[in-house]
Amino acid sequence: MGEIISFKAVSWRRNGQEILSNIHWSMEQDEHWAILGLNGSGKTSLLNIVTGYQFPTAGEVAVLGNVFGKTNLPELRREIGFVSSSLDRFSNSLNHETVEDIVISGKFASIGLYEEVSVEDVEKAESLLTSLRLDYLKGKHFRLLSQGEKRRVLIARALMSNPKLLILDEPCTGLDVLSREEVLFLMKEIVKNNCHLIYVTHHIEELVEEITHALLLRDGRIIAAGPKREVLTDDILSETFKTPVSVRWEENRPWLAVKKESILRF
Repeated sequence: MGEIISFKAVSWRRNGQEILSNIHWSMEQDEHWAILGLNGSGKTSLLNIVTGYQFPTAGEVAVLGNVFGKTNLPELRREIGFVSSSLDRFSNSLNHETVEDIVISGKFASIGLYEEVSVEDVEKAESLLTSLRLDYLKGKHFRLLSQGEKRRVLIARALMSNPKLLILDEPCTGLDVLSREEVLFLMKEIVKNNCHLIYVTHHIEELVEEITHALLLRDGRIIAAGPKREVLTDDILSETFKTPVSVRWEENRPWLAVKKESILRF
């Protein structure tokens, strides 16, 4: 498979308003992308198109070799893992589940287990917990975990179905520094498993070494897209975030600082 994602002249309108405009973007084999932009920039709409929950108003989309309009979208979604802080809304249901059951449920894309579980399913869940350094959580109920542990367990759950593409939508929201770094450590294991990664965030310091490329959105349009060292520059980030910023690199991670001068008017 060559292209993992292909957007050609993609636009999406809602209630007469253009939310995404003329998006040209491709994600190639062995690339792992970050998506950056202010609230309202179009990040969520772009993700909804990638996962087949929104159909573009104009343009052509292909994901994992499946051309929209010529493919079974529910089948495609089985190849895409998704983790977001928005999954916290299911906490009342998840709180009564053990860590192992939550991970296994990822195979069935369900909240809770309602289908027969095989010995192989149990073994795979335990293997995932081990590879993600979560063995110590075996047997515990979800409600007893820290926020960081919960996010890591949900990532393990998303990997249970062997997705070819994993979307992490602001997975570190609300986490302290230690919990954030524990979540970010998992990127190494994810990319080892032949899984392509889309990482959505407001915080560029979360773009660890495994993230190879970045797509920057502003008001539904692409400001820049390409290798992260090339696009995460002072000028491009200032335009994206509508305020003057500077970026420095430490251990192959970018760190952002807001300049003291007044907010730029682009």
